[in-house]
Amino acid sequence: MAVVTETGSGIALVNLQEFFHDSVQQALHNQHVEVEAQTEHYLVTVLTRFARSEEYFEGADGARGQRPLAKLLAEALEAPEPAQRRERMQRLGDISLFMAGFFAQSFARRLVDVDYCIAMGGRAYGSLAESWRGKGRGAVFAVLYSELAVKFQRLVDVLNEVADMARPASDQDVLRLYEVWLKTSSPRARRLLQQRGVVPLAVQARA
Repeated sequence: MAVVTETGSGIALVNLQEFFHDSVQQALHNQHVEVEAQTEHYLVTVLTRFARSEEYFEGADGARGQRPLAKLLAEALEAPEPAQRRERMQRLGDISLFMAGFFAQSFARRLVDVDYCIAMGGRAYGSLAESWRGKGRGAVFAVLYSELAVKFQRLVDVLNEVADMARPASDQDVLRLYEVWLKTSSPRARRLLQQRGVVPLAVQARA
């Protein structure tokens, strides 16, 4: 088990990978999401890797930041070699999954929202699954990326719960939860709203 201790600035994790392993398993159980063992391992690997800022952010001209998802997609589509295209599509999928899973609450202050991030990640993993399908030993990757694509929304819910475990307890932004539910139909967002006495109702478009 990972050891989690309170510090003055947040939570210190003695073993990051073990913490994410335990947290992902617990969240999958709580969310009633079933995945293959290799998919569960992949989620833990993504979280462990991107928890280190040097892996998540990309440096350019001395600056550190995350490039727009649309730019990552364009670079993947323009890649001259299949292997390079797969590598870039994988990063797009991984970045989208991590962003939607760990930063859903912060999207309210951005030009794009979590539903856009989910769409981009699902497309990236779907493209990867197709690229590996029918390629002998690559069949295992086709199965992995296909599950990531098909269950992307549910896996985002799983990572939302993992993110809550990793952060110090704080009041939930009910309005933001409602916005997330409206845009993604997230079962987790709906359940959290109901736990707070809010009955989520879809807004009917006017004729």
